[in-house]
Amino acid sequence: MSEFIPVAKVGEVVDPGSMLVEVDDRLVVLIHAAGHWYALDDVCTHDGGPLSDGPVDVADRSIACPRHGAKFDLATGAAMTMPATKPTVAHEVKVEGDQVFVRLHDA
Repeated sequence: MSEFIPVAKVGEVVDPGSMLVEVDDRLVVLIHAAGHWYALDDVCTHDGGPLSDGPVDVADRSIACPRHGAKFDLATGAAMTMPATKPTVAHEVKVEGDQVFVRLHDA
């Protein structure tokens, strides 16, 4: 497992909102929703679409792929709706002061 890497300042991501970041040459969508922080691989497992372009739903704690609407759980990356059937990878997030850090998990 990798180390925590600084990716953004707290004030750079509205709540609710998301931001595309690069962590060790990997594209990750950083999500701020209802006071919590999440990080997922920026890829819909249905067709490879960018999750960072999709809407965040605070009520069901998900992000939707803008292409076909597949939803993924913010905390686990689990596929919640069709057409996606496989999860995307969820990563660990921590906040220290005004800095947001991500530690990558293997796919």
